[in-house]
Amino acid sequence: MSETAVTIESAATESSSCCGSCGTNAAAAPAADSAQTSVFQVKGMTCGHCVSSVTTELKKLDGVNDVAVDLATGQVTVGSTQALADSDVAAAIDEAGYDLIGRIEA
Repeated sequence: MSETAVTIESAATESSSCCGSCGTNAAAAPAADSAQTSVFQVKGMTCGHCVSSVTTELKKLDGVNDVAVDLATGQVTVGSTQALADSDVAAAIDEAGYDLIGRIEA
């Protein structure tokens, strides 16, 4: 299966777990135009629905203005106007139905 680049601008997904039926293997471009950029390792994402769920929950956090998910690596890049607490990110990832492994230090 070839890798496809997908950027999720907004999502209207209510569900919190991947159904696995869409069969996509998407990767999004890195976050841009943010004062802070943080990269997190997330476990369990497999398709476009997963990307949508994670993006939706992370964008609910104060200051988050951009989210980019790379399904191939499981890395989520978050652009924000302020530093994000790992506990807030973990709660958002958990709400989406996935597991935060940790922050990737640059």
